[in-house]
Amino acid sequence: MRAVVIDEFNTDPRVRKLPSPDAGDGEIVVDVDYSSVNGMDLFTCNGMVQHMMPYQFPITLGRDFAGTVSAVGAGVSGLAVGDPVFGMLVTAHLHGGTFAERASVPAYCAAKRPHGLDPEDAGALGLAGGAARASVDALGLCPGETVLICGATGGVGAFAIQMAKRRGATVVATARPEQADFVERFGADEIVDYSSDLAGELRALHPDGVDCIIHLAGDGIALADLIVPGGRLVSTLGVGPEAVAGHDVRATPVMTIPSLGLLEGLANEVVQGDLRVPITHRYSLDEAAQAIRDFGASALGKLGVTV
Repeated sequence: MRAVVIDEFNTDPRVRKLPSPDAGDGEIVVDVDYSSVNGMDLFTCNGMVQHMMPYQFPITLGRDFAGTVSAVGAGVSGLAVGDPVFGMLVTAHLHGGTFAERASVPAYCAAKRPHGLDPEDAGALGLAGGAARASVDALGLCPGETVLICGATGGVGAFAIQMAKRRGATVVATARPEQADFVERFGADEIVDYSSDLAGELRALHPDGVDCIIHLAGDGIALADLIVPGGRLVSTLGVGPEAVAGHDVRATPVMTIPSLGLLEGLANEVVQGDLRVPITHRYSLDEAAQAIRDFGASALGKLGVTV
């Protein structure tokens, strides 16, 4: 099968042929149709993961997937060969990935793709949508609260804007002037320019600070100064209580943990029209290296990969 891999860190990914994977105990094999780029792909290429988790070269890139079950391992229930599925590959050992014609994934990382969920959207939904859901849930947003989303122009940010708006929050999004239309399209109420004086622009809008912050990009510790006393910060980049010691702020690091309930919930929101998947550009498998470079250059939204 064809797959996008790296054989060492700090090198460009390339397409090469690998043996097709088998379905181990508790696993399924998916014939992958669609995937998308996530931060994990960039961090893997740059070697930022090498001291964080075990790995084995060649590393196949890609975390999201949408496709069809082609094999089912022992102990798997609820999924069968021929089922259309989608999900996210989250493992403790970095080796296999979903930028490949076939991928072996734990069954708990997959859900049946419901009628009405476009397969291309499904291939860009799991990881970013799950991170946004974990962030918004961890904040416990209440109607009328104001939330600053730092990193609002990315895939997680675009999902988080929509989810926060559904909770009745006022959303302040970080974006450069030329990116304003993008975040407004997903529901942002106010915009501050992260490439200029973010703190000054925010204070001009909210002199006392915002109720809470979703930290997806930028300096999370500095952001704590922009929150009202007793406010909250959630971070997908590891900022926790120790980092904001001395601030009257509750900081919570969050991570995406795959589950059937999470995936089915995200799918239902999309099918019902409550959540839009923010794909802005599509790449072929042969263009995956360029997709990762574009992601690293702060491309808007989700970058889809057609396998």
